[in-house]
This record gives sequence, C-alpha cells and structure tokens, in this order.
Amino acid sequence: MYKIDVLLKQGRKLFHTNDLALLWQITNKNTLYTTIKRYVKKGILIPIHKGFYATVSVKKINQIELGISYLHQYAYLSTESVLVNYGVIFQKSENITLVGNISKNFTIGDTKYIVRKMKDSYLFQTIGITTDVNGVKTATLNRAVADLLYFNRNYYFDNRKAVNWAQVKQLQIEIGYL
Repeated sequence: MYKIDVLLKQGRKLFHTNDLALLWQITNKNTLYTTIKRYVKKGILIPIHKGFYATVSVKKINQIELGISYLHQYAYLSTESVLVNYGVIFQKSENITLVGNISKNFTIGDTKYIVRKMKDSYLFQTIGITTDVNGVKTATLNRAVADLLYFNRNYYFDNRKAVNWAQVKQLQIEIGYL
C-alpha cells in the first residue's frame, strides 16, 4: 500500500513527524524528512508548525482540537474559554485557554493559545471533564471554576450567580484542590 493511501485513510487530519514515522514505518530520519518534504511540495501535507502537519487547511480544523493536537499530550479546554461560554466571565478572551502538564503560550495562524500547567495528580482527574464527538476534552462549568481557582484563588467572576458554589467546593474536594 502506498504511503499516501495510509495517510489519507486515517480518521485524523493532524500529524506530528513521529506520527508519520510510525504510520509509514520509516525508521531512517533522512527517508522520513524526504518523504514529508515531497508530500508538502505536492500539497498533500500542509505544514502548520515545525514538525506538525495537516492533510486539510488549518481553517477547516476545529481550533481547540488543533491546539490540543499541537501539544501532543493530554490537555483539555478550561478556565476562561469555558467560563466565557457559560456567561460567568463577560470579557471575551482573545486566547484559547487549555490546561495541561506544561506551561506554554503559542500561536497557530490567527489563534493564540495559553496552556496552564497543572500538577499531574489533579490534571488526570476526569471528574467534571466531558469529551465531544471530535474527542476534545472540555471542563464543565464547575470544573472550569475549580480549575481557575486552583490557578488564582482571588479571581474575579463577573456573574457569580451562574455558579453553584456548593458543587464547585465539592468538586475541589474530590479532585484534591482543597
């Protein structure tokens, strides 16, 4: 089977260099980079960032999925990005805020991302995290509030009435924040 067939039959659209090496079973780095270079030249692979490629235009990819895939490790959407959607914070953030096990700021295209580092013992607690049809993990309202309080105990919430504070406190205890 041809490498292009293997690539395009995947359910995914985003690949790191190491993903392509495993997918195509290429161990020689020179062969891998030459193959990638040829596919980029043909327009089959679209370079997004160094060592990160897509098989479709970046504009056709969910921006949250793009940011999490770029990190190439466990992360989920939380804090300001979630709280704006629930109307708890009124000022729209220009950034997509993620929680992961590294602290990082990056930009892909016109989208800016902020990743906040959380201790692994809290990060991998799945309480209050949902998964959508694209596989994107997102904090619930209560989890996003608990996460934001983990990072900043004195954070100001514009619409405090939209939050069930008893449930947030219970969630903080279950996760281990308190």
